[in-house]
Amino acid sequence: MRIAILGLAAVLAWSVSPAAASDNGDVMAAVQKANDGFNKGNKQEWLAICGAEAVIIDNFAPYTWEGTTACADYWDANDADSKKNGITDEIVTLGKPWHVEVTGDRAYVVVPIGDRYKQKGKSVTRPGSVWTFSLQKVVAGWLITGMAWAQH
Repeated sequence: MRIAILGLAAVLAWSVSPAAASDNGDVMAAVQKANDGFNKGNKQEWLAICGAEAVIIDNFAPYTWEGTTACADYWDANDADSKKNGITDEIVTLGKPWHVEVTGDRAYVVVPIGDRYKQKGKSVTRPGSVWTFSLQKVVAGWLITGMAWAQH
């Protein structure tokens, strides 16, 4: 019985290695960096964390952006949609991730978010939304290859 318990403890210790914990932290740092760029309205910071080929899904037309210009096209479309609808001062707050999985050079993250902004001068709060990301690790670090927004 002791051997079985010790064996199980060894497997559990091996499965939660420091490298895995480090990768999870690095992945979440990349997601936070993307969020920070978005909140600051800093397109260049946003583009710096976006992979060369990306797919983005969001709740405004045309709903999907993909390819080598996906991140820039999404940024511009989001900016145009915000202007059209009188949205300013948008801030997205990341919650505690529901799911972070890293397999080799790929990662998947699901994180609840809160969103607040002004629409035509009136404060709006949208709690309970979700951001889902896929990322790839390259020489420069983790980059976003996919992003989907789901509003509750």
